[in-house]
Amino acid sequence: MRIIAALLILTTSCATLAAAVDFITEVQPLITAHCIKCHGGVRAKSGLSFVRKDSVFTPAKSGLHPIVAGKPDASELLARITSHDEDERMPPEEPLTAQQIKTLRTWIAEGARWPVHWAFLPPGKTDGETIDSLVKYTLGKAALTASPQAPRHTLIRRLYLDLLGLPPSSAEVERFITDPDPDAYQHLVDRTLDFPGFGERWARHWLDAARYADSDGYEKDKARPNAWRWRKWVIDAINDDMPFDQFTIEQLAGDLLANASPSQKLATAFHRQTLFNREGGVDAEEDRTKRTIDRTATTASTWLGLSIECAQCHDHPYDPVSQREFYRFYAFFNNAGETEAKVPKNKPHLTTADKGKPGNMMTVRVMGAKDRKTFIFHRGDFLQPEKDSGEITPGTPEVLPKMTRAVNRKANRLDLARWIVDPANPLAARVAGNDIWSRLFGKGLVENKADFGTRSAPPLQLKLLDHLAGELLKAGWSRKQLIRSILLSQTYRQSSNHRPKATIIDPGNALLYRQDRFRVEGEIMRDIFLSASGLLQHHIGSPSVFPPIPPDVAAQSYAGSFKWKTSTGDDRYRRGMYTFFKRTAADPNLIAFDCPDANVTVARRNRSNTPIMALATLGNEVFHEAAQAMAKKILSNSTLPNETARIDYCFLLCTARKADPQERTAIAVLLEKSRAYYAANPPEAGKLAGNHRLKQIPAADNAAWIATTRIILNLDETITRE
Repeated sequence: MRIIAALLILTTSCATLAAAVDFITEVQPLITAHCIKCHGGVRAKSGLSFVRKDSVFTPAKSGLHPIVAGKPDASELLARITSHDEDERMPPEEPLTAQQIKTLRTWIAEGARWPVHWAFLPPGKTDGETIDSLVKYTLGKAALTASPQAPRHTLIRRLYLDLLGLPPSSAEVERFITDPDPDAYQHLVDRTLDFPGFGERWARHWLDAARYADSDGYEKDKARPNAWRWRKWVIDAINDDMPFDQFTIEQLAGDLLANASPSQKLATAFHRQTLFNREGGVDAEEDRTKRTIDRTATTASTWLGLSIECAQCHDHPYDPVSQREFYRFYAFFNNAGETEAKVPKNKPHLTTADKGKPGNMMTVRVMGAKDRKTFIFHRGDFLQPEKDSGEITPGTPEVLPKMTRAVNRKANRLDLARWIVDPANPLAARVAGNDIWSRLFGKGLVENKADFGTRSAPPLQLKLLDHLAGELLKAGWSRKQLIRSILLSQTYRQSSNHRPKATIIDPGNALLYRQDRFRVEGEIMRDIFLSASGLLQHHIGSPSVFPPIPPDVAAQSYAGSFKWKTSTGDDRYRRGMYTFFKRTAADPNLIAFDCPDANVTVARRNRSNTPIMALATLGNEVFHEAAQAMAKKILSNSTLPNETARIDYCFLLCTARKADPQERTAIAVLLEKSRAYYAANPPEAGKLAGNHRLKQIPAADNAAWIATTRIILNLDETITRE
């Protein structure tokens, strides 16, 4: 707690820091912990809600004033929390401590400042500042300095994993390490941003938010054979650096654009990533309502960082979003029907084919003249519309800037999309900037990326967050330009090594005194193994594929109706993001490494560490086959004159560096022990090599190298982004 308190002092951009008692760090946590249970969105006893500022500073139903700014003794809140009458005292279960009461009394006496939540205010100006200057300032306040730059082999591997989700080739590593040009790193950044793999890597992030899968979900979990066409749209849009505002508008309302193209209609398949219940006896209207609620919640979470779905049954328990406002947001999606749209085989200017024929894709459309009417559902029950409360028209939360629309019609999804990316909206650019930052540092400046609401404390680097938002807008919403500016910063290029003294001051690296190191994601784990071994077949797009999985997994499907037919040829070795994702029978290699289940939007994946992961990469068919192929690749390379060169090459493929002397010795010992074992056990040597055996190499040598490559592929450094 000592370090957290010290760090909060550094957040000088918060207007409340001039006060002796800070509302955000001292008062709001008290209210949240002790008052909102009875006086919040779920319940507002006596008409008092501590979620909404206007409720706190106006007389309650009793006529008493909860808080009178500057007058503690006239404030009913103070009377209740200090009362000795158990029937009057609040909170009833456990009285506040003397220190807590003193905090509230002092706060009221000082004027009861209740600032607008930081995320609902326009981003602060940071003209003339850079990422490095902002980070340097906060580090200096904590008597810290930035870490030195990481070595070149670490930089190129970090860059490739972050931008492409793939390790660099040995040739690319050697080229960068030996390049004498002082601008070599900048040239590397520019080249890598232009690789087609960039769109795949960053599309995978977006698919998590969109809850993408190749099946409907629920018990029958019927396949969606054309779902991949929308995935391809996302990849192409990101590779083309489609401005994020246009990217937003086309996905939310491409069908409403004037003379909408087939590609723009396809973009709205973002809304079709919901689960769809095709079981017999299902109430069709109930399921449609669930899908509409999901679209509402996903849009608010993905673009605005708000958990608006918490207001389905009652006013939001923490954020200033009423139940009525939830249904106003819901109304944007309530008149959207589902339809099939013809989608093109390919975009004319692209060289990558999908790699398939033109086909149909489920998208959304406006219903037409007979729009559905929206009403508040009593306690969230779709069977109990509160018609007496009147029809709900589309609208946005009052705490955010007003939406502009044509005066002669209801607002629609296109109005909503344009409002979301309007520069006046303080959330979208912040949320997008925070998301991009998180992909390059392992966590966001706002750590809970899906919650920018009032329970989210100001990030310690709020000025930096606002700088990212401002730079994104200046760049015309260009992802690549913002990413490039981050990559070129010294902050990004820092070493990830721990520094004991700095760790004591800033154990969570909130001040960014170093880079973070973290295990790669499930799809990237597979891609590293396949790429290092030479098995990876890299081409963009095309239908989902079926790599080997244990036979019992597909048997979990409804009545055994789903058959997982393992792909052959190139499709067996496609990137992990192209694996067919069946919601009820997902590839266990992905699930083992924390791949989300695609049932709900996911802003940030978990990163766990379990024995199952080690067992999977050591023994699973896909990972073992990679070890076999890697041994074959090394043994068949005529440019490697001896085992030392082979060991160095193996390390270069897996870690982007050569082995150090101690590692070479350890690997040489492992090779000799393995060679002796397999020479004495020829049947096991042949079994270990499988279909990747080199006939000109003795079986014992071949098997020994497979055992060795499997170990090197499983090094922590191999599966970690440094």
